[in-house]
Amino acid sequence: MDNLAKQIATDLNIKEEQVKNTIALIDEGNTIPFIARYRKEVTGGLSDEILRDLGEKLTYLRNLEQRKEEVKKSIENQGKMTEELEKQIDNAKILAEVEDIYRPYKQKKRTRATIAKEKGLEPLAEVIKEQRKDVNIEEIAKEYINEEKQINTVEEAIQGALDIIAEEIADNAKYRKQIKRICYYEAKLVTKAAKEEKSNYEMYYEFSEKINKIPSHRILAINRGEKEEFLKVKIEKPEDKILDNIKKDMIKKESPVKNYLDSTIEDSFKRLIEPSIDREIRADLTQKAEEQAIKVFGKNAKQLLLGAPIKDLVVMGFDPAYRTGCKIAVIDETGKLLATTTVYPTEPQNDIQGAEKELLKLIDKYNINMIAIGNGTASRESEMFVADLIQKSQRDVHYAIVSEAGASVYSASKLASKEYPDINVSLRGAISIARRLQDPLAELVKIDPKAIGVGQYQHDVNQKRLTESLVAVVEDAVNKVGVDVNTATPSLLGYVAGINKTIAENIVKYRDENGKLKQRKDLLKVPKLGNVAFKQCAGFIRIFDGENPLEITAVHPESYEIAEELLKTIGFNKKDLLNKETLNKIREELSKLNIKDTAVKLNVGEMTLQDIIQELSKPGRDPREEMPKPILRQDVLKLEDLKEGMVLTGTVRNVIDFGAFVDIGVKHDGLVHISEMSDSYVKRPSDIVSVGDIVKVKVIDIDYDRQKVKLSMKDVK
Repeated sequence: MDNLAKQIATDLNIKEEQVKNTIALIDEGNTIPFIARYRKEVTGGLSDEILRDLGEKLTYLRNLEQRKEEVKKSIENQGKMTEELEKQIDNAKILAEVEDIYRPYKQKKRTRATIAKEKGLEPLAEVIKEQRKDVNIEEIAKEYINEEKQINTVEEAIQGALDIIAEEIADNAKYRKQIKRICYYEAKLVTKAAKEEKSNYEMYYEFSEKINKIPSHRILAINRGEKEEFLKVKIEKPEDKILDNIKKDMIKKESPVKNYLDSTIEDSFKRLIEPSIDREIRADLTQKAEEQAIKVFGKNAKQLLLGAPIKDLVVMGFDPAYRTGCKIAVIDETGKLLATTTVYPTEPQNDIQGAEKELLKLIDKYNINMIAIGNGTASRESEMFVADLIQKSQRDVHYAIVSEAGASVYSASKLASKEYPDINVSLRGAISIARRLQDPLAELVKIDPKAIGVGQYQHDVNQKRLTESLVAVVEDAVNKVGVDVNTATPSLLGYVAGINKTIAENIVKYRDENGKLKQRKDLLKVPKLGNVAFKQCAGFIRIFDGENPLEITAVHPESYEIAEELLKTIGFNKKDLLNKETLNKIREELSKLNIKDTAVKLNVGEMTLQDIIQELSKPGRDPREEMPKPILRQDVLKLEDLKEGMVLTGTVRNVIDFGAFVDIGVKHDGLVHISEMSDSYVKRPSDIVSVGDIVKVKVIDIDYDRQKVKLSMKDVK
């Protein structure tokens, strides 16, 4: 435990005590959202992101320890364990190192070396390795000629012995470690064209970069180019240096077998070591690149999920299309469906007049304030139509472009069929688009996180790892916001800490049968939701219009007494939280408190007390309200309207390793390259912007043929 905690603390740059305490909490079965929010004193206030990393490292290191034990047991069973070998295994820091040590003891397929051993040539190999000056190896080799064993000549006997030595060199953990170290410092990844034709990979048709410098997005692009057979990829390494190192270690200066060993080392390297080292390095580079891509995806997805909701508006969802027509859905302030229709303002029908008449009628009938347009096929043509439509409306209507990624996945899902059994699949997408503007989180949790579409190369990375990471991201987002237990769908409830899919369904069933829950402890009446689950989920559940005003906040039931005592010390009670006038006074009094003294007086940790004060100051607060609101437009831009030097306001749609894509209101999002983000050095674009951010950008280049716009965030006022 101590070594484990020490290594994690070093890797994450946190205190060992924090790690030990967190491991204890995880082992007790506590969820990450619960630990992050309600055990700050124990963890020293570690964020959910750090806690997730800690949990992953803990799993990896425990698996590493388990593998070490398996390897030691296997070597012991072979009767080959030594003190030195055991020490090497115990000191190994990564799984690859353990596997390299274990390599000589693994059960092998039949190789040239195993065949030579079967022929009894091991003693000859030992003689060669001794490199004695007084030995004539050719004379000794004659003793091994045996027709039955198919050793017909001296050369065959020596070659068999050299095959055994070649495999021993290839299995030597010290050499493998040394070679990898040299490669990671000096080797290059080199790519060439596999076929002469235009493709997205042309920049890699004649390309090389040191493997310790190559960014993750480039590795994934090269991998994809190789998979699609446009690229040939190899690792170019300092071969002479590698061979010299092994030769210096193995060969004595004056040796009659020097030439044999020279050629054997070269054979071992080319035939056995290089292919496996190349595979390991490529796999390692890919794994690191995938981890980075998954992190980028997760960060973007979290920002999208935590997008500011547009509340108290009647919204028209507009799902653009060409031939099949644009699907329209009107939903009220609560997300309830009011009307659906299909209009054909785009090609080939171009029925602009008929579409205008239909939609203006809906705007007037349902007092529509907002139109949410999906950003897929025919989006910009639809936007132009909507901008003209708004000018003709008697009402003050705005529109916003909404990411429709995954809307079609939702439309055809079992969940959508259950929610809207009588609505055509094609119309469900428009409902989803409208609801995404009203409450991005509640709607986006209904689809597979992978379908959210705000990453890079998400289809090329380890899908199991991506899913695990994104589920964690959704959990953190849902628990950060909190969930109204009386209105939430099972999809949303299923991401609350301690609540699984079955319990989520049971909560909704209980709600349907017994009416609204009046207090959090009513959850204990829900089948399969016991005390353990209740402890994890209770603080993230909100009950508005319930019996306890504290339950519109994130104050956990275990802290109710402290919260009430705190209110009492400033002359109020929990019911005063519901009165606007008294709430302002409560805020004022809470802001005057001395945290240290009050924490001692109430026998509570300072961080927990600060959280309680924050919740009592803004009961029912939605943290997403602090996020940038979507840009609401009434007019539209065409690519032809753009001019170099023009400054525009846009929404960040995607952040990747080499920059960010910004929606500036033309057909395709513009790219702000990492080099155009700041005058100072930028290590990661995510340090500068996040998905959903509203930014000012300057147009620096327009490619009309390819419909591409380059943007800059430098010197923009």
